[in-house]
Amino acid sequence: MPVRRRRSTALAAAVATAAALGATVLVTAGATTATAAEVPLKDYELTWGVKQSYRNYVGMFGTFTTSGGATQAAGNGAFTFVDGTGTYDTTGHTVDLAFKGGLVSKSAAHGFEITLTDVRFDSKAAAITADVKKVDTSAGAPKTTEGDDVPLATVAVTREMKDMATTLTAEAGEYLGSASYAGAAGDPLTVVQKTPPTTPPASPSPSRTQTQEPSPSASQTTTEEPGTGSPDPSPTKTADTGPSPSASATEAATRGEIADGTLGWGVKQTFRAYVTGPIAKGRVTVSGGATQAAGNGAFTFKNATGTYDTDADRLTASFKGAVNFKGHETNGTYGLDLTLSNLKATLDGGSGKLSADVDSLGTGSKGVVLADLKAKSGDLTAEKNVITVDGVAATLTAAGAKAFGDFYPAGTALDAVDLSVALSDDAQLPDGGTAGTSGGSGGTGG
Repeated sequence: MPVRRRRSTALAAAVATAAALGATVLVTAGATTATAAEVPLKDYELTWGVKQSYRNYVGMFGTFTTSGGATQAAGNGAFTFVDGTGTYDTTGHTVDLAFKGGLVSKSAAHGFEITLTDVRFDSKAAAITADVKKVDTSAGAPKTTEGDDVPLATVAVTREMKDMATTLTAEAGEYLGSASYAGAAGDPLTVVQKTPPTTPPASPSPSRTQTQEPSPSASQTTTEEPGTGSPDPSPTKTADTGPSPSASATEAATRGEIADGTLGWGVKQTFRAYVTGPIAKGRVTVSGGATQAAGNGAFTFKNATGTYDTDADRLTASFKGAVNFKGHETNGTYGLDLTLSNLKATLDGGSGKLSADVDSLGTGSKGVVLADLKAKSGDLTAEKNVITVDGVAATLTAAGAKAFGDFYPAGTALDAVDLSVALSDDAQLPDGGTAGTSGGSGGTGG
């Protein structure tokens, strides 16, 4: 790690003052003293996911925990470290930034806990570094390995400092637990200033006309614009408040049989990624009218049947379609072969169950309760003869854990469930089709 990383704040202040006074300085290659004019930087953020396949691996059996202001994007996404401070070298046009926040990757199943702190980006060294602590319990007794300023990745630095390509180092492979990571492409890196300055700085600042080297000021230009939408209510919304002859003519009863409907559910994002990833090397297949969103996305099960009672806030709906997860193939035999079909969702006052017929490696079970459901609200309200309940929290049950081969413990949060059911044949479901036309062909993901 360059010596200037650990220099005193007094020295940094001195060179910044010299820059403010317009002093002419010269950078000499290999110099070990502060000879370049440096400008203080603050309020930067660094976003990096390390490597998506690594996040999928950890997320399958373990957890990521952020602290100290660091955050993780939804869906097991990238990590953001905050409050970046450092310097800009006006001669070499490079930045050196240190960020706040910590990240813990932990998997009891695999016996490791890895902590990253003091994440840094140095554009001159073209590197991401961090202080790393790894506790390995895979062999029984804990073995702890620690390192300061460990180089985790090299960076293909760009002037904008957005979506920069990264390559993982041998040290990263050592700490992350696999030599295969060394030299592998990491996730893209973005370094931006969170709050642009409102007035020009008194000291020399990174020039917007520099093109040969990265310039922090390039990331200071905000691209967000005020919203242009009108605050007035949409005319289509006010139409529902008045009497409508066409709506009242087909208004459904407060209780009865479901005409059709759809259930959207991804099971669990990390499970889908695991099945199609480099460990299981498998595939995900839908059939019987079920579909899968592009990019190994969530599933939609269709052709609902069942009953509803909006007065009692009760709903029971069964759906057609199946999804199969297959992986860990050896000589034509699969160690993972799991099919979920005939999904059924029940809600009573906002709480309920999600069940399915389960076939695992040729052994079938009917009506297995996979998850406990909890809606955001206990009310079931029909609009235009359609009941829609989105974002229903799903929590794995003990029976569900067994169905998944104990990959996850009971109580694990699964992907949220989205429900839409039509109460009449002419009701229009959210996908644009009427109740009589919601069928579809299967697709393949992964």
